[in-house]
Amino acid sequence: MKVLVLGGGVIGVSCAYYLARAGHEVELVERQSGPALETSFANAGEVSPGYSAPWAGPGVPVKAIKWMLMRHSPLVIRPLLDPAMWRWGLQLLANCTARAYALNKSRMVPIAEYSRDCLKALRAETGIAYDERARGTLQLFRTRKQLDGIAGDVAVLRQYGVPFEVLDRAGFVAAEPALARTQDKFVGALRLPGDETGDCFQFSNRLAALAALLGARLRWGTTVERLEPSARGGAGIAAVHTSAGRLVADRYVLALGPHSPLLLRPLGLRIPVYPVKGYSITVPITDPAGAPESTVMDETHKVAVTRLGDRIRVGGTAELAGYSLALRPARRATLAHVVSDLFPGGGDLSRASFWCGLRPMTPDGTPLVGATPMANLLLATGHGTLGWTMAAGTGRVIADLVSGRAPEIDVAALSMARYAAA
Repeated sequence: MKVLVLGGGVIGVSCAYYLARAGHEVELVERQSGPALETSFANAGEVSPGYSAPWAGPGVPVKAIKWMLMRHSPLVIRPLLDPAMWRWGLQLLANCTARAYALNKSRMVPIAEYSRDCLKALRAETGIAYDERARGTLQLFRTRKQLDGIAGDVAVLRQYGVPFEVLDRAGFVAAEPALARTQDKFVGALRLPGDETGDCFQFSNRLAALAALLGARLRWGTTVERLEPSARGGAGIAAVHTSAGRLVADRYVLALGPHSPLLLRPLGLRIPVYPVKGYSITVPITDPAGAPESTVMDETHKVAVTRLGDRIRVGGTAELAGYSLALRPARRATLAHVVSDLFPGGGDLSRASFWCGLRPMTPDGTPLVGATPMANLLLATGHGTLGWTMAAGTGRVIADLVSGRAPEIDVAALSMARYAAA
C-alpha cells in the first residue's frame, strides 16, 4: 500500500519508519530541508511517560493568574483577534475539572508508556544513538506547599504502576550530585526513575536515514498546500497538492503539528489543535561535575534542565501568541535564570543558543492519533509537549492501523471522534 506522510518532525519520521518497516511504500513530504527542523529541533529532551498529564486540571485557572504575575513567568498570553485561540482557551478551561483531568490522563498514559517501550525496542533492534540517557526525571520543589501538593500525582502514579520516589535533600542530591551546591533552595523532590532523555533532532535524522534504507522516499523542501477531497462527495482524500505537484497515495497521514488544522478546515473538519510556543537554550558544558545527570524539573518556573551529551538543554515557557516565532529576550532570561540557579558554573551561558518552537496542543492534552471521517486519512498530531515522548508509539500505532492490524494498546479515545459533540 502506498502511504503519504505529511510532515517531517519526530512524529512524521516515526510514522514513516514504522510504515516502511511494515512493508508499505512510503513517501514523506516536508517543507524544511531536512527532518525535525521546527518543533522537534531543540525541545527539552525529555522522554517522560511519568509526566504525561494534561495541562488542564483543577486549580489551573487560579495558578495561571499567579504565574503571569511572576517575574520569570512560565505562562505568557498575548491575546489575538483569532477565534481559534479563544475557542481553544474556552475548551481548555472546560477541562479544568477533576473528572476531566482523570479521564484525559487515562488516555495519555497508555500511549506514553507504550511509546517508551517501543523506543527501547527500537534501540535494541537498530542500535540508534541520540545522546540518550535512561536516568530518570527529578521534579524539584522550592516550598513545602508544592511538595505537599503532589499527593494527587502520586496517587495517579500508583494507579498506573509508574515507579516513583519522594526524596528529601539527601535523596535528590544522591540522584543529581551537582545539586549539592544549591540544595538549600529546595525542600524535596519527586523522582521518576523510568523516564529517559535524548536529543530529538539527532533521533529524527537517524531514524529518517533508517526509513530511507527501508525504501521510504523522503521529499525535503516540499510544501504541502492543500488536501484534495475525492470527487462526487466521496469521503476520502484523492490527492495532496504540494509545491512539487499533485501526489497520490492509498493512505494519507497528517503529521503537520500545529499546522494540521489549517489543512483540514477547507474539508469541513475541525480539530482543536493550537500552537503554544515553547523556548529553549542550549548551553555547552564547562564543568561536567556541575551539570545535571539527566532531567531536572523546576516546579516553580516549569522549566526542564536536561543533559544531552556535552550540552545542557533548558526548555520551558508556554506562550500563546498564535503562529509567531519571535524570540523574546525575557524568555531567554527566564531559562538562563533557572539553569544558573540550579547548576551555577555547569555551563557557559555566554555561548548559549536560543530557540523557540510551536507545540501542537489540544485543550484536553491528549493527542489525535487515528481515524478521521475521511476513510483514507489518519491523524498523528496534537501531542503538545509530549511529541518526543509519544513519537515511537504513535508511529507504531499508525503502521498497525494502516496495515489492518489492531494496535497493541486501545487507541479508540485518541481519535478526533471525541470532539464530535464539542
